[in-house]
Amino acid sequence: MIFYVAFDDTDTIDCGRGTGKLARWFGDIIPAECKQTMVVRQQLLHSPDVPMTSHNSSLCCVIEAPDESYRERLIKLGIAHIKNNFFEGSDPGFCVASENDDLSPLISFGIKCTGTKTSQAEAKEAAKGVHLSGHGGTNDGIIGAVAAIGLTYYGESGRIVDYADIRELPQITSAAILRERGIHIMSTNRHAEFIPDDHKIDNQNSLRPHLLGGRLTVPVTSIANDTWQTISVKKEYTFDQLETAYTK
Repeated sequence: MIFYVAFDDTDTIDCGRGTGKLARWFGDIIPAECKQTMVVRQQLLHSPDVPMTSHNSSLCCVIEAPDESYRERLIKLGIAHIKNNFFEGSDPGFCVASENDDLSPLISFGIKCTGTKTSQAEAKEAAKGVHLSGHGGTNDGIIGAVAAIGLTYYGESGRIVDYADIRELPQITSAAILRERGIHIMSTNRHAEFIPDDHKIDNQNSLRPHLLGGRLTVPVTSIANDTWQTISVKKEYTFDQLETAYTK
């Protein structure tokens, strides 16, 4: 069965790493019978009205487990993981749900979080029936943690930050290599033509598929007869830019 384990707000502006790494590292400590299949970054409302470290994103780990009995083990491991890796001054939130739970309230809440400022009370209401806990500071991270699960389960938003060996693939691969990994390639050209297996894909050293229709999808545009390039590029922020965005 599938579990969704979400983390938010475990970092600070000058700590040197974000919640994304904490979420990715969680796969290293889960039970051997489980598998962390992917980690999805969800973008929430970016506004001066919303306290955030820099981007107001949260992370959801998608984990395959043998059965329901692993829920409590994942919860205990997740809480310990936060305590071992969060930074003082952050406001960690943690949420765990499974595909067998009623996730419709989490979906509605997650969608709302992408365009509206929400509250902890709303997050708690949406998460009735699943695990939700705060682990420091204001506990505001529970908002993003709930939203991350709802949006990831819904499958129409999010960037895949860890999946299979996407971080080890070279800058230039073939369409076939991506398809072998279950990654769909989408032409953003006007005619949306099919991309042959032998065509080259330039991922600009940052292959991060999007979650679209519940599928891992890489939008690309043609740059030559047999070569395509991903349309999203990782933006590097200076400390001054991050400090400007920091609104806690």
